[in-house]
Amino acid sequence: MSVACEVWWSRPLASADDYLDTLDDAERGRFDAYRQNADKQRFLTGRVLARFAIARWLGTKPAEISFDATCQDCGKAHGKPRVIGHDDVALSLSHSGDRVGVAVTTGVPIGLDVESASRNATNDLINYALNDTERTALAGLTSDDAAAAFFSYWARKEALMKATGRGLKIPLRNITLSAPGEPPRLVAADDAALDPAAATLLDVDPGPGYRAAVAALTNVPVEITEHWASL
Repeated sequence: MSVACEVWWSRPLASADDYLDTLDDAERGRFDAYRQNADKQRFLTGRVLARFAIARWLGTKPAEISFDATCQDCGKAHGKPRVIGHDDVALSLSHSGDRVGVAVTTGVPIGLDVESASRNATNDLINYALNDTERTALAGLTSDDAAAAFFSYWARKEALMKATGRGLKIPLRNITLSAPGEPPRLVAADDAALDPAAATLLDVDPGPGYRAAVAALTNVPVEITEHWASL
């Protein structure tokens, strides 16, 4: 027995003109609120890609897919989206640089995160994201290998946090992951929402210059299929 999961990748849409009418009122409000055009394009691409991926998953049309992204804390439309009418379907969106990704599955909470590895992994960033155990694991690596390992750590942690639906309410340093060179695994977490015995963590491939991971809150093996979409 295993859990099937599809991950779809895309680059940001070159133009919003043909897709703005696919957004509902809440999504259009979020689109308009972004000040930078790049942020607008990534948000729009994420919603277009999500409708495409869910429609493929359910065997229907993208125009028939609607999302509810109501935040459970404040009631605004910036929470983790769920598919209206299909409560068993789980999805997670992520974007970084010129990568936009969507993960979709059924029956288990899922989280996807992609990170651009071209940024500088500063000491402040490392100290913010990694605990003592993980920083020690980086100490024996070359600078290039340490930077690559750091962004893998980052994507894996963010994926786990997204899967819980709690996001950054779980401090990054409260999660301990397996060392570089080992299969990705949740070793420990100081939060009841994450149980190492019921969490599956897998790396995925968004292409050169990026690190990405999928987390599923289950102890059942997860079978991931990755695709590139032509939007």
